[in-house]
Amino acid sequence: MANLAGVSIKTVSRALNDAPHVSAEARERVKAAAATLDYHPNIAAQSLIARRSFLIGLTYERPSPSYVVELQNGALARLEESRYRLVVLPFRNVADRPAELGRLLMRAGLDGVVLAPPACDQDELLAMLDKHRLPYARITPHSAMDRGIVLAMDEVAAGQTVAAHLLELGHTRIGIVLGDPSHAASAARLEGYRRAFAEAKVVIDDRLIVTGDFTYDVGYKVAERLLCQTPQPTAILAQNDDMAVAAMAAVRDCGLSVPHDISIAGFDDSEVARTAWPQLTTVRQPVMQMSWDATDRLIGWLDADRKDGNEGEMAFARRGNHPHELVVRASTAPPKV
Repeated sequence: MANLAGVSIKTVSRALNDAPHVSAEARERVKAAAATLDYHPNIAAQSLIARRSFLIGLTYERPSPSYVVELQNGALARLEESRYRLVVLPFRNVADRPAELGRLLMRAGLDGVVLAPPACDQDELLAMLDKHRLPYARITPHSAMDRGIVLAMDEVAAGQTVAAHLLELGHTRIGIVLGDPSHAASAARLEGYRRAFAEAKVVIDDRLIVTGDFTYDVGYKVAERLLCQTPQPTAILAQNDDMAVAAMAAVRDCGLSVPHDISIAGFDDSEVARTAWPQLTTVRQPVMQMSWDATDRLIGWLDADRKDGNEGEMAFARRGNHPHELVVRASTAPPKV
């Protein structure tokens, strides 16, 4: 292969292992030669030689299926054609047992891990990873923003944006379906709602605030509670799209329609928001891009050329900020006169 590519054996090894100090031209020649010879590197052998597993973990907790798919697709897209492989590690009730998750991650033989909410905000877990020197990237954390690699989105501002949309349409009696309290995003989005109400000089009726858990089934049950209020809300803000779609179903089961009788807005802009009828007004959170970015920066950390005295330093930005976007669709309209 070295002869075919016109480079040294050492350069072949560096190019196939995505190591630094190889020119783009030489790297392309080596990969072209490998394709011609139908050569495929043995990842297990590479792991033994480098004393690394080339495994990247991704851990999350029971969010909506669409959210999980976007998380996984983002990481997988970045790892395509790389020497790293993805290990998916779903884990329930992270806030109640962060140390147990930490032990699971330690046993998994990972080179690094991407932490989705709520794992990204667990101090005990982060301390364990720091102690054992396992690199990590965090997607939308809300605390300790100086730890690890951070991919952030301003969820307070995003919550304010979607609440302001309903208020600008003329709604003042708005039901709010919160997410799982163990996810810091729930409190952040509620803070954004409160800011929008304060700016519009509208008082939030706390009796119209109910707690869900980001799932369809619980979202349906708590939406039913909102619809039993007298008078009923004219709009419902749900903290993710699954609960918003559940609220739409509850409205229809009460013999009402969306948005003629009740407007509904969600959060995430997941696939279900686009396939629901009517299509759902929501906040677009770039989950797939954040997952891609988190994985990319984590690999950059792992593959950095570390020199004596600089171990652990990163030659790239530790933080990336991603924008949100309000997507207005047919599920919201002015209240009935």
